[in-house]
Amino acid sequence: MRGVVFDRSRAEGSRVEVVDDLEIRDPGPGEVLVAVKAAGLCHSDLSVIDGTIPFPSPVVLGHEGAGVVEAVGAGVTHVEAGDHVALSTIASCGVCGECNRGRPTMCRRAIGMPEQPFSRGGEPIYQFAANSAFAERTVVKAVQAVKISQDIPLTSAALIGCGVVTGVGAALNRAKVDRGDSVVVIGTGGIGLNVLQGARIAGATRIVAVDANPEKEGVARQFGATDFFLSAEGVRGVLPSGADHVFECVGRVELIRQAVDLLDRHGQAILLGVPPATAEASFLVSSLFLDKSILGCRYGSARPQRDFALYAELYREGRLLLDELVTETYPVEDFAKAVGDAEAGRVARGVLTF
Repeated sequence: MRGVVFDRSRAEGSRVEVVDDLEIRDPGPGEVLVAVKAAGLCHSDLSVIDGTIPFPSPVVLGHEGAGVVEAVGAGVTHVEAGDHVALSTIASCGVCGECNRGRPTMCRRAIGMPEQPFSRGGEPIYQFAANSAFAERTVVKAVQAVKISQDIPLTSAALIGCGVVTGVGAALNRAKVDRGDSVVVIGTGGIGLNVLQGARIAGATRIVAVDANPEKEGVARQFGATDFFLSAEGVRGVLPSGADHVFECVGRVELIRQAVDLLDRHGQAILLGVPPATAEASFLVSSLFLDKSILGCRYGSARPQRDFALYAELYREGRLLLDELVTETYPVEDFAKAVGDAEAGRVARGVLTF
């Protein structure tokens, strides 16, 4: 079967290639085999390639996917063959202390232990983010397969599994944006656009988008921005006291400092961008003394089985934009073109199809 494999151990140097000879094992107990139909290209996939996210290789990339259940292992009852599912990256165990507290994204058994359900020529290949959606078929834990209505296009449903749950979830679950709040979003890529619409859904009244690319203004306003600036310097003109919530969605340390500096009293800076693993940021400690805070956020602080279904229903009601996120679709063979478009900022989300 086809898939996108990254290998940094090759003698000729790191390499990404679309292959057609991948193999995958059958689902075991508590697992689901999914025929992937669509998968969004996220910057986290690119961060594996450039080393920003260290990950063992060879690895099948992709983590934002949707497809159709082909088979289930013993004990799986919530989905069956033929169901449409969106795929989560959180392979939570369901029994640890964090899972029991309703925090599956913090599951201590689900982070840092990649498996190898794929093989190629007899060589085992790692699964990225417990998902590997850039393959025609993937095996996931049952908790990762979230049943969705068959009237939702799979090219749109795929985006629920990362960009939507991360951005919308950060606004609703982590920051808990409330009616009347003011919000600043630094960076209006796939994650930033979803923070914008999360803030809109929550009832924020002033939603300011900041992006160096002036061509992003139209789509930022479509997703919920009330104001748009090319740099953070313009924000004080509309929010002279600062913002209740500032989201950094780019992953640059200097923008983290800007996020902190833009906060009002009691304000929160929420960090969603992914800088290099060893990157350090600086800020004035005294700037936090007025009850300001800096928050990390993993996967929108989500409970995927609950939140995916919520976002699918909001989409069906016309309150959550999904189709509008899909700028371009590409057959998986055009992976290199999709990467080029993403790196050039030409797409909100490019989606690979099988």
